[in-house]
Parts: sequence; structure tokens; C-alpha cells
Amino acid sequence: MDKAALAWRCFTVTEGRGASSKWGQLLRYGVVGLASNLTGYCVYLLLTAFVLPPKITMTILYSTGALLGFIGNRRFTFGHTGKLPRAALRYMLAHFLGWAMNYALLYIFADRLGYPHQLVQAVAIAVVAGYLFVALRYFVFTAPMNEDGATP
Repeated sequence: MDKAALAWRCFTVTEGRGASSKWGQLLRYGVVGLASNLTGYCVYLLLTAFVLPPKITMTILYSTGALLGFIGNRRFTFGHTGKLPRAALRYMLAHFLGWAMNYALLYIFADRLGYPHQLVQAVAIAVVAGYLFVALRYFVFTAPMNEDGATP
């Protein structure tokens, strides 16, 4: 596939306002993400207050959320019907980068600069969620393409 076909695929605006539109996906991603991240953040606060250090807690909760998120995001948010192994591998890569981003934010801003880890984690959730929407939409749960570079 040539670069022009790939660019056209990534930046096309021919989608309608239905369930597969970018706005519909963003809305579903936001609703699911808000509920799961609010719950996860409350658990994070509880665990870091009484049991575990921040980065270990974040790693456990991040891994759990990512595993559950694959099921919901694949079908509910993005309506993906492509090859499962390919999507799963890309999903793991996208989430590894998201986890690394979250870890780095905690390390730099909480450990090195001394900001409260609770505040840093709250901001990190929003930053990583924005990155993940783009990664999931354009890298993980993409529609299969024909030989001419168009989606069927």
C-alpha cells in the first residue's frame, strides 16, 4: 500500500454520525473510561493509603484495566471485527507505552519533583486516556483494507 492510501485512511472524514463515527467512538470511550478510571482511581487512593506504594499500585490497576478494556473497547467502543491476534498484539503494545508514560509521569513528578502522587496520578489518567484513544482508534482497532487501500 502506498503512503497516500495510508494517509487517506487515517485522515478520512467520510464517516457518518452513526455508531461507527469518530464522535460516537469518542463518546463511548469517554463514558466507559470515566466510569472505569474513576473506580480505579478510588481503588488507587485506597491501596496507596494503606497497603502498596504508588507505582506498584498503578501497575496492578493498569494491567487489570487494560485486560478488561480490550473486551469492551474492541466491540463496544470501536466495533472491531478484524483479526483478533493482530489487534491483541497491537493492544498490548499500545498499553505498554501507556503504562510506561504513566510510570514516567509518576517517577518524574512525584518521585523527583515532589508533587503529591495522588495529583500526578489523576493527571496521568487523563493524559494516558487521550493517548490511548488515538492509539486504539488509528493503530489497534483499524478496519481491514482492500488491496487499493480503501476500507470495505
